[in-house]
Amino acid sequence: MTQPSAHLREQFGDIDVYLFDQLLRGRIEHGMKVLDAGCGAGRNLVFLLRAGFDVWGVDESPDAIARVRQLAASLAPRLESDRFRVEPVEGMSLDDGSMDVVISSAVLHFARDEHHWLAMVREMWRVLAPGGILFARLATTVGQPRLKPLSGGRYVQPDGDTRFLVDHKRLIDVTAALGGSLVDPLKSSVVHDRRSMGTWVVRKASR
Repeated sequence: MTQPSAHLREQFGDIDVYLFDQLLRGRIEHGMKVLDAGCGAGRNLVFLLRAGFDVWGVDESPDAIARVRQLAASLAPRLESDRFRVEPVEGMSLDDGSMDVVISSAVLHFARDEHHWLAMVREMWRVLAPGGILFARLATTVGQPRLKPLSGGRYVQPDGDTRFLVDHKRLIDVTAALGGSLVDPLKSSVVHDRRSMGTWVVRKASR
């Protein structure tokens, strides 16, 4: 007998629960072009591929893109494989304003420094269409007093991992600089004495 958890994983993969929340709210719908920027092996794409969404992905890892192409071939064979590209988030070959939704799940906190972080954000914003949504999950400083600061905005977290971290003020300031607006209030989920993960959902102004 198939366990319920196995059936759910088959349908949804290991989708981020906060991204799933955006789906439940109807903010990601059929007919939209959805880019996973830093898609990895496609953990957030299983449901979107199964449901027939217009999905695109970039990742700088050739192995990751090979796996995403295999995933897409099995779940959505109508999609062209070249829409999944070996590219860095800060240097994508996609056209300006070509995507209705851009997903950045656990990617931005791997930035090398402030310049790299901003380059990734600006490039995702460039490919986002007017009225489109940028959904980002990223590590933050919120609720973490035991951080060890390094250089360039990077910290050693209590769990020992090194990440580029931001606070809510930084996200609000960048939202304003981009000319965007928050779709949801900023949230950070604090894992006691380990890490804090924030959810940043921004809409680009319509023309």
